[in-house]
Amino acid sequence: MGLELLFRPKKMARDSNLVTFFLFVTSILFLVTPINGNSPLYVLCGPKNGNYTFGSPFRKNLEQLLLGNLASNTAKKGFHSSFAGDGSDEVFGQALCRRDVNRSACGDCVRIASQEIMNKCNEKDADIWYEYCQISYSYSNFFSAMNYLGQYPDSNNQKQDVSNPEELSSALNKLMDGLISEAPWASSMFAVGSSNFPSQGHVYGLVQCIIGISGGDCNTCLVSAWGDLRTCCSLHQGGTVVSRYCNVRFELYRFYNQHSEDIVGLGKEKIILLVICILAGTLLASLGICVARQRRKRRMTRDEERDENELLQELPTPIELSISRGDLEYSDDMFVMDLVTLRAATANFSLTNKLGQGGFGIVYKGILPDGNEIAVKRLSMKSWQGVEEFKNEITLIAKLKHKNLVRLLGWGIDGHEKLLIYEYMANKSLDVFLSDPMKRSQLDWGARYSILNGIARGLLYLHEDSVPKIIHRDLKPSNVLLDIDMVAKISDFGMARIFSEKQNVANTRRVVGTFGYMAPEYAMEGQFSAKSDVFSFGVILLEIISGKKNSGFHLTKRASSLLKYAWILWNKGRELEFVDPFLLKSFPPADVRRTIQMGLLCVQEDPADRPLMTDVVVLLESGPAVLLQPKQPAFSVGRDIPLDSLSMPESSCTNDITASTMSPR
Repeated sequence: MGLELLFRPKKMARDSNLVTFFLFVTSILFLVTPINGNSPLYVLCGPKNGNYTFGSPFRKNLEQLLLGNLASNTAKKGFHSSFAGDGSDEVFGQALCRRDVNRSACGDCVRIASQEIMNKCNEKDADIWYEYCQISYSYSNFFSAMNYLGQYPDSNNQKQDVSNPEELSSALNKLMDGLISEAPWASSMFAVGSSNFPSQGHVYGLVQCIIGISGGDCNTCLVSAWGDLRTCCSLHQGGTVVSRYCNVRFELYRFYNQHSEDIVGLGKEKIILLVICILAGTLLASLGICVARQRRKRRMTRDEERDENELLQELPTPIELSISRGDLEYSDDMFVMDLVTLRAATANFSLTNKLGQGGFGIVYKGILPDGNEIAVKRLSMKSWQGVEEFKNEITLIAKLKHKNLVRLLGWGIDGHEKLLIYEYMANKSLDVFLSDPMKRSQLDWGARYSILNGIARGLLYLHEDSVPKIIHRDLKPSNVLLDIDMVAKISDFGMARIFSEKQNVANTRRVVGTFGYMAPEYAMEGQFSAKSDVFSFGVILLEIISGKKNSGFHLTKRASSLLKYAWILWNKGRELEFVDPFLLKSFPPADVRRTIQMGLLCVQEDPADRPLMTDVVVLLESGPAVLLQPKQPAFSVGRDIPLDSLSMPESSCTNDITASTMSPR
């Protein structure tokens, strides 16, 4: 008996090693198993007025692009973009494979998708999505101009509902919050993970962006896609939303490979040799890393000191630039705070203190030693655009003083750490209220009208009364914050632009903002003005009245956009059907009709037809007035819905899932 006990631990240790080795070999075999998606998830053929004919120069260029080296080049690195031809027959194309599949499966998927997209589409702009890859092509260069338009695969309709949606909502919000925080700043722009779902084990998620867009654009795309996924599938046991620039998916089973490497064509007899090589390589790499880390640490210290000094020299001179350790220093305009103090205030930037997330960083709640509450935006260290936003916020918002604009209290720099400190808004953002039915039910007509008036007054100050005149360029519900008294305050001026006194219009090559709120002339041509902000205000107005989000509205099948839906009901004299069911017992019909009409005037396609914010404020505060008849709104994307088929749902709300607190940009 004693002898048996003496030797049992050795046997157990040996068995444990065998199990570990077996699991490793199994994972390697999984990686080299060919993976094939038999049919596409979704095919999107572009506008019918942009067709090509078989045998035309465009078709030949398309064949050269898709049937040439696209599959092999994509398989090598998981992504490839290229073009073929020139002039009016030029074709731009790109392919992306899911990061967790091997090279062989990637190449096979791209080859199948290339042939299928040419079989199904003869338009000059098209996209196709399979489970493991996607392909897009167009007559115009779309590689860097991110515009989000999510698509809803039919496979979502085959998913059964969960029995406990509130529990799933909580698990999904936690999961997607983490994945969307990670992917935009990873080199692969890809993230997978799971979250505890007590009644059914776990919920698994995957997010991925196309390689080549910025971290900020990736974040914006993922947040929009997650909003669409929440709208369509948050009650289901799984769901997928795909787009040209990013994809989001969740399931109640692990559908991805957790540890993917580019290991292709291995024979089973080479597995043991591979393991030995990996172990030897790991030891050598560890030694190299130790040496490299010491050198990198010394070099980063020098670089951080140089970057900090350069940035400090560019900031406005009225601010005192002395940074002390652990102390709070005030100037006439704002204070400068060091990283030690901000770490203490935010519990070392704990996720429990996270308020939201923008394209360039995360916002945390902080409590100063004197008990005052603050909001701290920690800009991403991996994005130079974050540095540009940092400078823009300080140079612009430091000069702005208005009750409907969020106050910038101070800032801090410590090496690569860039931090902005704002007044704390107890009720977070308007987006939180619009996305959560329980919170939205707390907003009666008076509260919503007051919020609209506050946003309008803040914009009027930026456009007319501030010196210099400022165009916000990224107005959306997540950038409208609400204080303890529900007073609306516009925030996030990282994308804002200064206009001279006589300037009315400007152009930019880089379009930034959030699809669904951007004016058409800005999104398509890079042209922006005060009327661009008016368009964004009009979208928010219609969202506040309806309780619905413009993003993802086309997935409801009622109309191609929330704007188009409002326009159709208006023309049928059924505009009161547009109103949020939570308002049915409290709103004055005449005021609601007039406000909807004003919103439609703000979202007209031609900027010249839109009112100025001066006119909007007067209309909001002066009561009844004779308004012009609005013209058809812009951005009627997607399929039109027959007018006679429109009907409001029976239930009192259209989204029963609490939204996450992430905010793009």
